[in-house]
Amino acid sequence: MLRSISKRRRLAVAAGAVAATLALPAVAASAADPGPGATSTESSLPAPAKRKPATAEAPAQPAPAPAAGATPDPWAVSPYMGWSSYSMQVYSNDGAKWINADQLIAQSDAMHAKLQKYGYKYINVDSGWNKGFDGNGRPTPDATLYPDGLQAVIDHVHANGQKFGLYTIPGISPEVYEANLPIAGAPGCTTHDIVQQPIVSADYWKLNYKLDFTNPCAEKWVDSVGDLFGSWGVDFLKFDSVTPGSGVGDLSLDARDDVAAWSKTLKENHIWFELSWDLDRKYASLWREKANGWRIEWDVEAYAPGVALTQWENIARLFPKAEAWWPYTGNGGYGDMDSLNVGNGQMDGMTKDERRTATTLWAMQAAPMYTGNDLTRLDAYGLSLLTNPEIIAINQAATPARPVSTSTDKQVWYSRQPDGSYAVALYNLGRTDANVTVNWSDLGLTGAATVRDLWDRKNLGPATGSFTAEVPIHGTRVFKIAPQRGGTVALNDNDKGVDYTGDWAVSGGKELAASSQPLALTLAPGGGTQPPATGDTSVVTLNDTDPAIKYQGSWNLSSGRGLGDHQDDVHWSWNVGDSIEHTFTGTGIAYLTETNVDEGDVDIYLDGVLQKTVSLHSDTRQVQQKVFEAQGLPSGVHTFKAVLKAGQFMLVDRLDVTRQNLISPIAAVVDSSAPADLAVTVLRDPRELTGVARNGVALRSGQDYTVAGSKVTLTKAYLASLGAGPVQLDFTFRGDRFNDVHWTGTNGAAVSYSFTGAEVSWLTATGPDQGLVDVYLDGKKVKTVDTRTDARLTQQSVFSSGKLTNKKHTIRLVKATGDVMRNDVIRYTVG
Repeated sequence: MLRSISKRRRLAVAAGAVAATLALPAVAASAADPGPGATSTESSLPAPAKRKPATAEAPAQPAPAPAAGATPDPWAVSPYMGWSSYSMQVYSNDGAKWINADQLIAQSDAMHAKLQKYGYKYINVDSGWNKGFDGNGRPTPDATLYPDGLQAVIDHVHANGQKFGLYTIPGISPEVYEANLPIAGAPGCTTHDIVQQPIVSADYWKLNYKLDFTNPCAEKWVDSVGDLFGSWGVDFLKFDSVTPGSGVGDLSLDARDDVAAWSKTLKENHIWFELSWDLDRKYASLWREKANGWRIEWDVEAYAPGVALTQWENIARLFPKAEAWWPYTGNGGYGDMDSLNVGNGQMDGMTKDERRTATTLWAMQAAPMYTGNDLTRLDAYGLSLLTNPEIIAINQAATPARPVSTSTDKQVWYSRQPDGSYAVALYNLGRTDANVTVNWSDLGLTGAATVRDLWDRKNLGPATGSFTAEVPIHGTRVFKIAPQRGGTVALNDNDKGVDYTGDWAVSGGKELAASSQPLALTLAPGGGTQPPATGDTSVVTLNDTDPAIKYQGSWNLSSGRGLGDHQDDVHWSWNVGDSIEHTFTGTGIAYLTETNVDEGDVDIYLDGVLQKTVSLHSDTRQVQQKVFEAQGLPSGVHTFKAVLKAGQFMLVDRLDVTRQNLISPIAAVVDSSAPADLAVTVLRDPRELTGVARNGVALRSGQDYTVAGSKVTLTKAYLASLGAGPVQLDFTFRGDRFNDVHWTGTNGAAVSYSFTGAEVSWLTATGPDQGLVDVYLDGKKVKTVDTRTDARLTQQSVFSSGKLTNKKHTIRLVKATGDVMRNDVIRYTVG
């Protein structure tokens, strides 16, 4: 984002510069200072000021087909590595000092000496580099910063074997508009003709005017600037204040046309295109199509000049963002986490363990690895973090990690690597040292595997089933887990190497999620009146502390209030832009919370679409008030999001989720003194029932309960063992692996995977809307399988190759008939 530091208006890129045509914020300064691309003729560098948090980020729609089948731009096969000026512009409180010719040359030379052989090669200049514009309304470099010309700096960077980057923002500056200049290469077009009328702002800081892309001259102007950058030898462009995103949660500012126009000219000039900041996930497929990377969060900087570049809180808040964004990134389109400021412990603002955790997160998520440190002052530990070749290799594999679960602060994240091994990061986000365990089953592995510590670069030997390591507070351990001969590997539908041809989509209602439903038993001597039947649906209440509710921003827990809250506690925040998100399977949801005189307005989103803005204000305190409800949704997976839009406080007390019943009854009264067998009807296909449990402990099938068709019978012997009182039993049902599938409706569309092994099988969904699939091994059709069943079933074994020669093979699955083909899991045996 143009982070002009003063209200995030960024280093004055200013005025005149890239925005001369575009107005760009200044790094420090007042919100009114223009930055790169600004139209003004001055480039001031005020003291940094924090950027205002985003007002909202709409939840994502179902993920687009993954990058597996996409072809990256040749310059974006892996995340870029390098240096950005912005963090030091903020830290020094003197933005110009950090982008003048001498400083850029010094950073380039330091990179060449210390980092370049490890893959670091980009020198990226943030806002403030330009001043004024040429006779065609294109930005000109600041002659004070570059007395020998910016070209001399670019040439020096290139002579060092590196790449050079610049910065700009959407729109065109008022000065260039008023100058009414001819557009280069576009006879009859002028800069006065290409602004949307009536005039509206193009960016968050209101520096530039929005372009009118219905006029072909607007794109010609963008082309002229892109071609100019290309002629200078620019290799990278950061495009800041991109909306939807950048503090704007609706379409009141919309830079998508700018992104499309800039994408076209930058691809023609082979320039890396990076978008900023906090991009809206709902448009992930567009960002991926048009750009090589995009910022997924606010600035990482602490905005503490002379004190710290960043802080732990700014790293920790990236974990939920990484969880939300990983399906959309990798393989040519990368989720940018901002500068990796881990190079100097006296400046970074974090402990050594926190610095290592940050480096691990960037590497595991395939985020661009660019540091914002002064490269001339890297300490030994910082240098070791930035140059570990095994950690860098994870990053350059371009495959973002996925979490096993984020319900606790002891987290396991993993990604499959090109050699068939798994990179596994164990994180401890808690406040005490802790043991963290990775289970092979969570990775899709069986059998033995070898373990290597990637930070210590030591082989730890074989392990079977799981591996546990001690992880310090805010620390991490990173391992390579390599399955051994005879073990099996299960590839999810969106794993690296699973390639799709034809028209495919992800989930979008075609998935079936794993689920469970509680049976509430009341055991009392003599029994009692049975509760009334509940019908097809029931309501499950989630307290604000439920780990399934994801909090983003700075939230606080207030418990023991004694005011009538559900379970006597609430979460609260007073930061505009802070949000909650909950993904659920059901047909409805309600948000209940306290209302009061000091509470504000909240934007409510469902499945990425703004539903309404609700007010939490009331003249007196009212608890457990239903402030939003949506019912009658299609049965399936949905995402609810609530974002504080305005006002002083937002409170969260509980969410009520309506879902279709999976069993009947859902509550029963049992005579504890002489219980009889209790019959429960399963309303989903009984083949999908995976078990019954109490407090997480599985009941014994055949002893505690029996299954006959759709009837589950809880035995009187088991019920007698429970004694008197309330008891909850959970009936659990299988779903598609990771609750997602790839699907296609096009005959001839195919999915393939190449592996080295001794056997391969296909486990996938079946259903009444599916049909025949042709199976090929090594180019030869070996079988046609029927994936049609009367009921929708999950993870069904529909093909197995039997024994194969232990060598490289390719399985290819081609849709032949039916409305839909679904792909879930390909599994092979390691040879």
